Amino acid sequence: MDRVSSRPDELLCHVLSFLPTKQAALTPVLSKRWLNLWKLVPNLDIDDSVFLHPEEGKGERDGIRQSFVDFVDRVLAMQGDSPIKNFSLKCITCVHPDIVNRWIRNVLRRGVSDLDLFIDFSWEDIEETSYYLPEEMFLSGTLVKLKLRSERSVDWWHEDMGSSLPMLKSLDIDSEMIFCDDIEKFLPSFPWRNFDVTVSSASLRKLSLHGTGCEGLKPWQNPKSFSFDTPSLLYLNYSEFVAEDYPLVNMEKLLEARINLMVSDDQIKRVRAPDSDWLEDDEDDEDGEGDVVQKFGNVVKLMNGIHHVQRLQLPPDTLEVLSLCCESMPVFNNLKFLGVESEEDRGWQAMPVLLRSCPHLETIIFQGLLHYVTDQCGDACACISREDKGRSLKYCPVNRIEIQGFRGTMKEMAMIKHFLDYFPCLKRMDVFIEENDPTQLRNHEVSKLVIEMFRLYDKLSSCNVQLLVSDFLDQKWTAQGHL
Repeated sequence: MDRVSSRPDELLCHVLSFLPTKQAALTPVLSKRWLNLWKLVPNLDIDDSVFLHPEEGKGERDGIRQSFVDFVDRVLAMQGDSPIKNFSLKCITCVHPDIVNRWIRNVLRRGVSDLDLFIDFSWEDIEETSYYLPEEMFLSGTLVKLKLRSERSVDWWHEDMGSSLPMLKSLDIDSEMIFCDDIEKFLPSFPWRNFDVTVSSASLRKLSLHGTGCEGLKPWQNPKSFSFDTPSLLYLNYSEFVAEDYPLVNMEKLLEARINLMVSDDQIKRVRAPDSDWLEDDEDDEDGEGDVVQKFGNVVKLMNGIHHVQRLQLPPDTLEVLSLCCESMPVFNNLKFLGVESEEDRGWQAMPVLLRSCPHLETIIFQGLLHYVTDQCGDACACISREDKGRSLKYCPVNRIEIQGFRGTMKEMAMIKHFLDYFPCLKRMDVFIEENDPTQLRNHEVSKLVIEMFRLYDKLSSCNVQLLVSDFLDQKWTAQGHL
């Protein structure tokens, strides 16, 4: 017997655990002593390219692909129910997803703690539009490290799959597009509010990240910090409570973003209050929310990090938060498209400086015009009469405006008139009626008056104004203006 083969089983299994599974399976040719040892190895490293050699086109042959499937099935079967620590699977050569999920379930059942998956499929093998990992993976009580990679867009998890990963300490997801319904429900054991969160990927191109409050817990606890080290990112949909700090925002290639910085009603009141009021309130602030709100000004770091963006969408809460960094708002030299979502209890204080910071803006889409009125928004809207009314609009080059959710109120009509008067380059305005909720336009007399006002606006303006009327008005009217 050779000197190596005389070593204890535990030592030999440890040595074999460092070999790819295919090479470990070949060791019985050395000696009968190795015949069953490799079956007890607690680590499996399976790479389909070692078997299929896709660079030579062998992976396209059904027979060779089936031989790879048979090998993995045989390895797992011979190991039986023996414990397994690490399972690494690279499978990107069109093995059916049901087979891959069968392998994953096998190692999960055997208590795997480190799971590294690099998987991809032909869409012909997927009945739905997305591939879903087995639900058992999100209910594992043994997973400590989880790494998921894919060559294309994959929806990793949805809420109806359930989730409980109490032992998970490390999560690494890397694919062209990441989508996770609710990050807190995905990983309920992670203390998200106490974490300094970093999203890091050199190759990630699309990211959709959504955080919401947890039932039974205080919902308005803000993250300490949130960083993005994603130099290749092109598309970002970020919805999360405002972090106290954004230490790193590396998104030099970002083209399109929706930034939803969520805040509570109480935090909104503090945002609107003078700094002196914060200091007085903080003396009685047991939760420390006053301190948190004072740090919301660090949002400017996030805005600086995305200033290369070409298309930007801002929900109502974000506009309120941005009012805290108006003095340091970056210039968005590349921004051509701006989407603004409005609610009646959220203000537009940041709108004047935002418009002045977009020197090449071409299109604005407003989802609603009604907003909470403050002294600071009067420059951009018609809510308050002031000497510098319309100043931020006069130097904005926007040539097209679309207004969605129009309800036919006099405030909205005044806003539309304000835009027509002060945007100097405006050539086209499309106004879409709110169809889902009742509006004043259901009243025939009101609708008639609104239409007449639009005709007048169109006649007196150099802009092409269109009012797109819903079917319940029993007519469709379009005003063709002058170009």
